[in-house]
Amino acid sequence: MGPLSSSPTPTLGSSADGALEGGLEASLAAHRTAFRAAFGPATRILSYFSPGRVNLFGGHLDYNGGPVVPTAIDRGTFLCLAPRKDGRVRLVSTFGDQGFDGTLGSLPDVRQGAWFDYPLGVVRELIGTIGQKERLRGGFDLLFGGNLPVGAGLSSSASICVGTAFALDNAFELGLDPVDRVSAALASEREFVGVQCGIMDPYAVGFARPRRVLWLDCKDRSFEHLPLDFDRLSIGVVDTGVQRALARGEFNRRVAECKTAFDVLQPHAPGSEVMRDVPRDVLDAHVGELDPTVAKRATHVLEEVQRTFLAREALLVNDFTKLGELMTATHRSFQTLYECSCEELDVLVDAAVACDGVFGARLTGAGFGGCIVMLVDADATEQATASVQIAFEKRYGRTPPVAFFQGDEGPRRI
Repeated sequence: MGPLSSSPTPTLGSSADGALEGGLEASLAAHRTAFRAAFGPATRILSYFSPGRVNLFGGHLDYNGGPVVPTAIDRGTFLCLAPRKDGRVRLVSTFGDQGFDGTLGSLPDVRQGAWFDYPLGVVRELIGTIGQKERLRGGFDLLFGGNLPVGAGLSSSASICVGTAFALDNAFELGLDPVDRVSAALASEREFVGVQCGIMDPYAVGFARPRRVLWLDCKDRSFEHLPLDFDRLSIGVVDTGVQRALARGEFNRRVAECKTAFDVLQPHAPGSEVMRDVPRDVLDAHVGELDPTVAKRATHVLEEVQRTFLAREALLVNDFTKLGELMTATHRSFQTLYECSCEELDVLVDAAVACDGVFGARLTGAGFGGCIVMLVDADATEQATASVQIAFEKRYGRTPPVAFFQGDEGPRRI
């Protein structure tokens, strides 16, 4: 591989934001130039885009079988791919010098502790469980990049994984459907990388629709697309700049705590299959059987299920005030019950909800750092930006980047 100068990881405030100069096509043209710098000349370079996502409602419910309401955003992963004929697989990122160089016949059996574990896990799933080794046998070069902040809670991992599955499906005519691509992404994160995530993130990316939010029932995987009035509302995202260094371990701990709660409560709730099914009165009656920390996690889950169904009702009638109240209530539960927030996230949420024109705010993603999401009146974006930036700069001496999004249509070839 030729030399490739690594680019700084993008932030919400960088020039590589959702409103790209010259548009997505121009950005991918620059990515193709970077591809040639990394791999040398290629006769056929295919370019793809895969969005990130924010979650509006249903915090930490996906692995508890509850409903969630995410939406894709017009910021994401750039992928350039060139098929090979010698069985070699090379994975490189514009954000760092470390890459993967191997063959389809000798892929690692365990994660390597690097960014490329995510796409590598997808490749392993496609040639293993999904049985596409013959079609992929020639190998490929694949360059990743984009304008989605990594580690900010905007699901860069699902963006990469679903984008990888989509690019390989398209380039090699694998004949996968969206569920296959989402399944490959999930298998990569859960079985290869080792994050016990739910289904929300890859579904939010893989089934995105423009100007829609996704209502996803994580118990039976049924979903529908609900309208969100983007003419009257803006989705604002503010990055704390706090990298979620502890997120994987803390996330897996929350998953285990919820499982513990369900194992204790399920015998008292016949027919329940997941934590979402346990009636609240069962929790109240048997809370003394739970460790206090586990009881707090269970309380958050059951209250968040109720909030998310109320949010659905508010979405369907455009009750923005109610949507905002529910969003902020979720964040307060994250602070006190699920304990996945941090001081910087709390400062931003407090500043946001104190601003006229902001209906509500909460952390997005798993928490422990990353970003908040705000539901903002479309005419109040400047006031909201000023409110959160002034409060944060006063507290921490730096200005947090802010961006507003209008949704995205999902993974695609450009």
